[in-house]
This record gives sequence, structure tokens and C-alpha cells, in this order.
Amino acid sequence: MDDVVIAGAGPNGLMLACELALAGVRPVLLERLTAPTTEQRANGLVGQVVRMLDRRGLYERLTGGSEEPRPADGFVFGAFPLDLREVPGNALFTLLVPQREIEAMLVRRATELGVDIRRGHEVVGLTQDDESVTVQLEGRPPVRASYVVGADGGHSVVRKLAGIGFPGVTTSRSVSRTGHVSVPGGMISDTGGLVVPGYGEVPPFQHTRTEHGVITWAVVPGRDPLLSTMEWDQPAEGEASLQELAASASRVLAAPLPLAPPTGAGPHLMRRLAGGNTRLAERYRAGRVLLLGDAAHVHSAIGGPGLNLGLQDAMNLGWKLAAEVHGQASEGLLDTYEKERRPVAERVTMHTQAQSALIGPGSEITALRALFGELMDLPGTRKHLADLLAGSDVRYPMGTDTGAFVGRPAPDAPGLRELTRSGRPLLLDPTGDLTVGAWKDRVDVVVVPGLESALLLRPDTYVAWQGTTGAGLEEALRRWFGPALATCSQGRRRPVQHPRRSRRW
Repeated sequence: MDDVVIAGAGPNGLMLACELALAGVRPVLLERLTAPTTEQRANGLVGQVVRMLDRRGLYERLTGGSEEPRPADGFVFGAFPLDLREVPGNALFTLLVPQREIEAMLVRRATELGVDIRRGHEVVGLTQDDESVTVQLEGRPPVRASYVVGADGGHSVVRKLAGIGFPGVTTSRSVSRTGHVSVPGGMISDTGGLVVPGYGEVPPFQHTRTEHGVITWAVVPGRDPLLSTMEWDQPAEGEASLQELAASASRVLAAPLPLAPPTGAGPHLMRRLAGGNTRLAERYRAGRVLLLGDAAHVHSAIGGPGLNLGLQDAMNLGWKLAAEVHGQASEGLLDTYEKERRPVAERVTMHTQAQSALIGPGSEITALRALFGELMDLPGTRKHLADLLAGSDVRYPMGTDTGAFVGRPAPDAPGLRELTRSGRPLLLDPTGDLTVGAWKDRVDVVVVPGLESALLLRPDTYVAWQGTTGAGLEEALRRWFGPALATCSQGRRRPVQHPRRSRRW
């Protein structure tokens, strides 16, 4: 019997597999497709997940350099430019990289960690009891595991087979069109904007809203430009085409926009999406079946929050599920996955719906935007929106701790990006006087001079405890990392043994 089976080898399933492998669990990853998709999906990463990937050593694999990520100087909210240069504690990071490259990197990392990736394995049924889950596969023998995770997208078969509802709303008015294009060289400004005679300049990497719709223009060095439009109540029939995209852009701008086919090597995107869904699973767990990423929540792509939400789901679930498999989990630990991540998903569905309303057509929306624009100039508004988009405005409930960082991602500290690559819990101690006692088999102690207080970090780098003395530390260790080794319950798997690491940084 396998420990964990993950259905879906997209970025979220791959990230979970990597996190489990770091914790000593070798998951089986089942993917319906026989080869990675070449379809153009997300164009990058937005939010706290950029810094989280850096703390696993994955950011530099995507950038090809050793530089640490830096907060973005600006972004966009509801087709409003969002200037973040003067925002204190800006937590909004961005990384422009196609989803297929993210997936390819995660496949390489999962392979390095020994993950068993099985392509061409389609889930068609599952049954579970108190001890295991049996997964039925199309044309293949079934597999049995202690736990199954559905990371198989918005139309999740695992979610449906587990009997988990997916309530929400479906809209049908909007039509979005996206494609790689080329335009005459004179139409691209020195700043990368699209200069359209009769309209003016469409700035790059922003949602530009008119009363007729929304247009987005992106020029990435070495790649074909990407043009997107969104309209309402426009017919959408037949196969998406360059001519259809050009006509849509011309309507949105009320000016003709000549487009030509892309000239680069590809792969090239030409896509039309009608309507949209905002849905949130009734629960993230049904017995030994759990949901991850789009299987648990779907929403508008405006603002690019999808991978930020899903990949952080994976980092939250991975160490908790591994602790359960190893017999180290405290009572109720696995249920904290939904308790912590569902409120974040609720925030994302809220702000994507709000942004969708702000980009709608009509003079009444224009009036609403005029008022909202005034609010954006008030002190604190840009900070609030940056935290909202980054996913850093939700503090996890960590019990009675009241430290400034408890329940939030760890603040940057000297050497932290290297220390967190192993996925091990960490006690960062500025004094060298603290000890983790009976938890020394699973928590590393590192002396970090200069910190104002000691920090206990979970494997997902969230702060579980903060203090200047040891008061409350043992309670936090027991809460998040289970009973001490000598008191682990009989009949459960012994915790994975790691060499003790206590050192000065």
C-alpha cells in the first residue's frame, strides 16, 4: 500500500509531491495526460508564493540567477495601476515565467526527490475505509493508499467521487480572448506599450478598461507579444481566431487595431473563454481524501492569484500530511489545513469578484471607478490591497501566541533562504540558550544573532511561536510537531529520523 496518491500532475500536485518527499514520504503522482501539456496557461507568479519558492531553492531555478526576489514596484487592481514603491513592508512579489516552465522545473525537482510520476493514469473511481483509499484507474490495476489528494483541477474527478459539493456562481455574459500576435514595430513604444492610432497608448502588463471592455498587452523579451480582451454580451461561435481577437480589440478601443500572426517559434496561444465560475468546495477533506488547488477553489484569473493560492495550499498540506503518515501528527493537525487555507481562498474569491465588477462596462461602473480611484489615494489603501493580492493579509490561528509574526510567514533573516530548503521545522534563536528538548529529532535549532526574539518556524515557514524566553515554546512544539518521540502511540509508524542539526549561522 502506498502512503499518498496524488491525482493531477499540474504545478499544485507536483509541489505537494515535492513537499512530501522532503518530509520522507514517497508519493505516487497519477496524471491522466500522457505528456505535459503545451497549452499556454498562467504567465507568472504573483504574491507570497514567490518568496516561498525561494525558501525551497526553486526561485533561482526559474530565474537562472542567485538573486533573492524583490517586492514589485507596482501591480494592478481592477484595472487600476497600483504604485507600490512607497508601500511599507510591501509583500507583493512577482515573477514573469510561463506555467509550462514552472511545471517543467517542478517535474525535474520531483524526479530528483524520487517521486513516482505515472502518466496516462486516469482516475475513474475510489472507495475508502478507516485505513485506506482504493483508487480505480481506466484500463489499469487499482492502487491503494493511506491518503488520496485530488489536485486534478476545477472539474476534479476526485472531488466528485468523494461526494464533496462545489457551490458557487457561474456567469455567462463575459467573453475573453487571448492570443500571441505581432504588430508593426512602430506601434510598440520605448516602454513596451502598444500605440494605437485613434486611441493612444495601451500600457504593458496592465488591465486597461474602457466602457466597452478590457484590453491587456504584454511584451516579453524573446517571446511573441500577448494580447487579451474581455467583453460582455458579444457572440462567441466557432474556433477562436486572430481575426476575432483583432475585431474584439478594435471594439474595446473604439479604434482599428491591425494584428498579424506571431513570428516566434511558439508554442502559440489562441484561446477564447466564455463566462466564468467562482466556486469553493464545501470542505477540503472527506475522510482520507483531501483537495488541493483548483479542485478546492476556482475563481477569475484577474490579478493572477491562482498559483499563489494553490502552491501555498501544497506547502501547507505537505508537512501536515507527512506528519500524519509518520505517526507524528498531533490530534487535529491535518484538519488545520482547511482551517488555515479556506479563509485565504475566501479572500481570493472575494477580491477577484470585486475586481471583475470594477472592470465591467457602462457609465455606472465608470462612476464607481471614479470613487474607487479616490479611495486608492488614501493612506493605507495601497498597503491593504498589496497584502490582499499577496495573500499575506490572513494570519493563521496559532493558539494564544500574540507575537508580531505569529501566524504569518517568517520575516527575512540572515541565511533564512538556505535554512528553509530542507523543509525542516526551525527554531531560530538569537541567544543560543533555547532548546527543543524531546523534539530534537524533528526540529532544528539555529543560532541567528541579531534577531529581536526567537522564532519557531513550521516547515511552510509560518511562525508558530515567538518569544524572548522559553515560555510557551514546549506547548507550540507539541501543538505543531506532535508528541515527543518517546510518547508516540503504539502501532503507528515511527517518526522519520533525521540527523540533529544545531548550529550557529
